Amino acid sequence: MKFIETLLEGTLWNSRFVIFLAVLGSLFASFAIFYMATVDVVILVQHTFHYADASMTEEMRKALHDTTVSHIVEVIDGYLLAVVLLIFSLGLYELFISDIDQAHGSKASSKILVINSLDDLKSRLAKVILMIMIVTLFEEAINMHITQPIDLIYMGGAIALIALALYWTHASESRHGGDDGEAEDDEHKEKAEH
Repeated sequence: MKFIETLLEGTLWNSRFVIFLAVLGSLFASFAIFYMATVDVVILVQHTFHYADASMTEEMRKALHDTTVSHIVEVIDGYLLAVVLLIFSLGLYELFISDIDQAHGSKASSKILVINSLDDLKSRLAKVILMIMIVTLFEEAINMHITQPIDLIYMGGAIALIALALYWTHASESRHGGDDGEAEDDEHKEKAEH
């Protein structure tokens, strides 16, 4: 019975490696979105060279300006989505498979890529998803045609809700960051004493 129990537990524990499929899938999807957003930037830059063309009328220049700003917002949205997938991929790897030694050992590594728990992963993803939503709302606001006074109220309400979400996110970071900052200060004091 002990042999069967050991075999079963080993099989269950090693089944976590199926997460590697999600890690690779998210990573490849992230690379694909980075590639597409970068191609969009190259095409966008090529189109902006026509902005100074003397043959363009004022209406044509205004239309090019508006579409360029809209495309820039789309590119930002694409890059943010790629970042979400990258963080998700690295977070899953660290949670289920192994720590990424280079990320933990490097002073240059970003703290956003070091995931210690499922809550860390969720909070980091939530912050980036919030930014995607803000950028998407900005994109819609650029293209919005205000025809009635109620449209301005809707836009103002959306901006107020975004401000509230950002405030709550910052307040949450301050609460958790304060504890981490105190722990880091204590650690630095201990090192200085030695």
